[in-house]
Amino acid sequence: MTLHAEIRVARAAFTLDIACAVAPGEVVALLGPNGAGKTTALRALAGLTPLTGGRIALDDRAWDAPPGTFVPPDRRSVGVVFQDYLLFAHLSAQENVAFGLRARGQHRRVARERAAHWLERVDLGARLHTRPRALSGGQAQRVALARALATDPELLLLDEPLAALDAGTRLQVRSELGRHLRDYPGRTVLVTHDPLDAMVLADRLIIIENGGIVQEGPPSEVARHPRTDYVADLVGLNLYRGIATGTTVDLGGGAHFTVAEPATGAVHIAFAPNAVSLYRQRPDGSPRNTWQATVAGIEQHAHTTRVRLVGAPSVLAEVTPATVAELRLEPGARLWATVKATEIRTYPA
Repeated sequence: MTLHAEIRVARAAFTLDIACAVAPGEVVALLGPNGAGKTTALRALAGLTPLTGGRIALDDRAWDAPPGTFVPPDRRSVGVVFQDYLLFAHLSAQENVAFGLRARGQHRRVARERAAHWLERVDLGARLHTRPRALSGGQAQRVALARALATDPELLLLDEPLAALDAGTRLQVRSELGRHLRDYPGRTVLVTHDPLDAMVLADRLIIIENGGIVQEGPPSEVARHPRTDYVADLVGLNLYRGIATGTTVDLGGGAHFTVAEPATGAVHIAFAPNAVSLYRQRPDGSPRNTWQATVAGIEQHAHTTRVRLVGAPSVLAEVTPATVAELRLEPGARLWATVKATEIRTYPA
């Protein structure tokens, strides 16, 4: 059974209007900037925010179809892992997991046995009687996941499930979460602002901006062919839109690129920041894609440095610390930037 959702929620100053389908065993990630509508979509699926239009249904079973149909949250087959987990501080890990089962009418003994089984599955069998304050962030996240899955939900909703973890714990828990999602036969919707979480965990990405879908597809396709500045920034690419005539793409404002593959009409062009080479003097041979730009900012990222340059066009470059020292990079410095035509991807806009 596939989840079909046409989500329309209208408020005074904002309207969310998106449509998506999630198949059994599929993980769909909703990404977008703050205020895009991700959390509103998640709350609508959970039944916490009623629709003002559209329809949410699991095949022919409608959960929300204004104006006459609305299934409340406790009657939907939905499990939710919230960003801050919302574990009951006065209950043990086992009692937290059993709570959802008891709320659905299961006998206390059966609920506790099933809770113990799920805590074993998330490698917390030795922490049955531990209360949340004595758990690490990663352990608390696993208790919340076990609580959500213990009721055998048909839909699993994950609201920034790794956001509360430190960087060291996040890597391990992301891997564990991916393993559990691969074993989960239901439908999963993940809301996140972290592109790495989405790329690793999701089968399909839906990018939301200003209440609407701007791009959708498998992670590899979205990463290779971003269609908005937000998506390009998300996956770390330089993105431009222009008009192609043969191997020349006119970006307007006096900027243009030479590309390797001929094209015609409106196109996007994209290339990685590490494809940009920087020079103090105009390079010998005058490569076709060469222009002057001014350093607007410098950011350290692990073993590389990202340099934001303003020019025609503006560009993000990625260089080594040695290059920073050699070029004496600082805000306001005037440089020459070059990009090889073979490093540029071109695709229809």
